[in-house]
Amino acid sequence: MNQEVLTAEDVKALEPLYNNVILALKQVYDPEIPVNIYDLGLIYELYISKNHHVSIKMTFTAPSCPMADEVLADVKQSVEDVPGIESCEIELVFEPAWDRSMLSEEARLELGLDLE
Repeated sequence: MNQEVLTAEDVKALEPLYNNVILALKQVYDPEIPVNIYDLGLIYELYISKNHHVSIKMTFTAPSCPMADEVLADVKQSVEDVPGIESCEIELVFEPAWDRSMLSEEARLELGLDLE
C-alpha cells in the first residue's frame, strides 16, 4: 500500500470520513463472536488518501477462519458504501497474531470478560 504523506490540514479534512468508515466497520461482525470487527481489534491499520481511497490492514481471530471471504467482502462493501469513499483495498495480515488484549473495552464488556 503506497501511502502519501498527509498534512495536518489533510487529516483534519479527512476526520469525518475516518469517523464514518469506523462506524461502517462497526457494522461488520465476526461470524463466530457477537462483536464487530473493529471492537474485536481486527483492524490493524486504517488509511484514507487525499483522493478518498481507503487502505485497511486487518486480521482474523484465527488464520483458518472459514468465513474469511465473506467477512472481507462485507468490510469492502461497508466501507465503499460510505458517502465520499472512492474505493477500499484490504490487506489480510497475521503478524502480529491477534489475541484477546486487542479487544476494545466495549468488546470486553459485551463478552463478559474482566476489565483488567
